[in-house]
Amino acid sequence: MEDVIVIGGGAAGMLAAIGAARNVNPIGKTNAKVILLEQNEKLGKKLFITGKGRCNLTNACEIEDFFNAVMVNYQFLYSSVYGFTNMDIIALLEENGCSTKVERGNRVFPVSDHSSDVIAALKRALKKERVEIRLKTRVKELLIRGQICEGVLLDDGTKLMASRVIVATGGISYPSTGATGDGYRFAKQCGHRIVQTQPALVPLETVEEYPKQLMGLSLRNVCFTLRQGKKTLYQEQGEMLFTHFGISGPLVLSASSHLPRNQQGTIENLTAEIDLKPALSEKQLDERILRDFNESKNKAFKNVLEGLLPSKLIPVMVELSKIDGSKKVHDITKEERLKLLTLLKHLPLHIKKTRDYNEAIITAGGIDVKEINPGTMESKLVKKVYFAGEVLDLDALTGGYNLQIAWSTGYAAGNCEIS
Repeated sequence: MEDVIVIGGGAAGMLAAIGAARNVNPIGKTNAKVILLEQNEKLGKKLFITGKGRCNLTNACEIEDFFNAVMVNYQFLYSSVYGFTNMDIIALLEENGCSTKVERGNRVFPVSDHSSDVIAALKRALKKERVEIRLKTRVKELLIRGQICEGVLLDDGTKLMASRVIVATGGISYPSTGATGDGYRFAKQCGHRIVQTQPALVPLETVEEYPKQLMGLSLRNVCFTLRQGKKTLYQEQGEMLFTHFGISGPLVLSASSHLPRNQQGTIENLTAEIDLKPALSEKQLDERILRDFNESKNKAFKNVLEGLLPSKLIPVMVELSKIDGSKKVHDITKEERLKLLTLLKHLPLHIKKTRDYNEAIITAGGIDVKEINPGTMESKLVKKVYFAGEVLDLDALTGGYNLQIAWSTGYAAGNCEIS
């Protein structure tokens, strides 16, 4: 019999395996023997594409501030996050040859900007702890007898018995990385309730067509507001991106996590607006426009906008303002100028729906954490089975927080005592 079987070779699974292997058994003679099962041909497939391949591996904020970025069930994370902190994962990676750096917003990346270096460091740690890794190995079901998990049944019919089984299979976002939702199936086998899942940290589709004209344009230092009816769901300043279907980028992804839960597909009465000049009040911006107009009285309207906007955005703003682009600035009326001002401060968008799991960074929803022990990640319904990472009903904003949830809950599941 093996001491521990870990299902899933992603962030949570690798940390669970490292934590379990470091954990000396009660006799105190040997480290726990650990087998890590991964259905893909390599470890860390989703980790590899995280942060566009750069891997924003955690956030260097104060731990007290970390919980403010968690969207649901943040109190559940107290034990695991304090037990294995952001500084702990940084130390683990540094010890295993992956130097890190801190960037804007306390985001932590490998110095090389290569996610492969994070994975390589974790593989070195797994090797150091003598974890047995079995790739291309898929688990069919858990072996449960009398409300105790005794091991796993593999797809090929092989039974592997274990003192403990840790499920760290992730959610269902980015199915191209092998995400199948198996963890939810294992949880249901144990009788767990699954909080309805939905794509999170996901781009948004717009009713308007103009984002297609702006595809690839990134806006920095803008203020993005998302509303449902008159209720403001999200408002923040930062960076966003126009795409062929609508909008994306850090602001939009974070905004998507504030959408109402349990609403698949189209969400009613959802609007957004972009303040292109958040550093200026409407009065200050109007004075700026007047100054530009006075300095270029004989120029065409579209040419004066070059000092205010990225060139790609100018034709769209001309079209939306309904002001003739070739009209001389000295002929522009006060009403037309104020319409331009309104567009610059309140560029409108109507949101049709979120994109699907293929483009969602994470999955919201998952195993109800009320049925999981927050200190050990053990199921309260079936003994000797543990759940960690994205398979749980936990999600956070962008900035490295979701990976920290995976590291912390994974390590907690691995590092608890073996009885």
